[in-house]
Amino acid sequence: MLDALEIRRVDDDTFVGQNLPQLNGRVFGGQVLAQGLIAAGHTVPSDRLPHSLHGYFLRAGAVDQPITYAVERLRDGRSFTARRIHALQDDVPILSMILSFQEDQPGLDHAVSPQPHAGPDDIDSAVEVLGSLDHPVAQFWTRYAAFDVRHVGSSLYLGPAVPGVEGDGSSDQQRVWMRARGVVPDSQLVHRALLAYVCDQVMLEPVLRRHGLSWATRGLSIASLDHAMWWHRDVRVDDWLLFEQSSPSAQGGRGLGLARVYTRDGTLVATIAQEGMVRAPQA
Repeated sequence: MLDALEIRRVDDDTFVGQNLPQLNGRVFGGQVLAQGLIAAGHTVPSDRLPHSLHGYFLRAGAVDQPITYAVERLRDGRSFTARRIHALQDDVPILSMILSFQEDQPGLDHAVSPQPHAGPDDIDSAVEVLGSLDHPVAQFWTRYAAFDVRHVGSSLYLGPAVPGVEGDGSSDQQRVWMRARGVVPDSQLVHRALLAYVCDQVMLEPVLRRHGLSWATRGLSIASLDHAMWWHRDVRVDDWLLFEQSSPSAQGGRGLGLARVYTRDGTLVATIAQEGMVRAPQA
């Protein structure tokens, strides 16, 4: 899991990262987000943590080529630090994003609470379900999955949502529990980067769910276009996190996914938005 965050420093503002294996030969978007965040974090005082990220996926990355992360120092203020990062392959950008960091400060404090939901202990693990299948994609996913993923209701791995079950095909609502499967260092920068990494797995699922699609739908073409997230409070990805998700709109071959991320005790730790290309047969 921590392999996704490994980068090598070339100079003060340049880093190089390697890629995790992928069956389709394309770099996983969450990996680029996470590595870019770590690169930016290495140029910021350690007492300042990322609180927001806004990025665009510009091109598909090739999994067999390293990625260079070029960091631009936009601002170093008294409380906030801003960085722009370009992720490059063959000197061509595949991702461009801006991050803002802030030192810990007192201020107003409120947060919305999650809706009633089932706990992770009462739900089957996707790792166990897919691991039992004699299928190369399922076996690959099980072997390399860095997170335990548990959908409240039916998942979308093998087919569309089950009618009559929470999150059926007529609804854009989805709840998912996720937790890291390995040991994570006690570093907020690492935990926040891993949250950016894993959320890319599920951000567009509410779009699929709303239209009765699944990851197994023949002819489905899906790709992340842009990504925004806000970290509100400290987060630990080695504890269970609840993603409360929805999709307010889809049109023109694009769909928007939203997520609020809660700890097991109901504390809101992050809010995420992602728009993606979603093209399905006869859509």
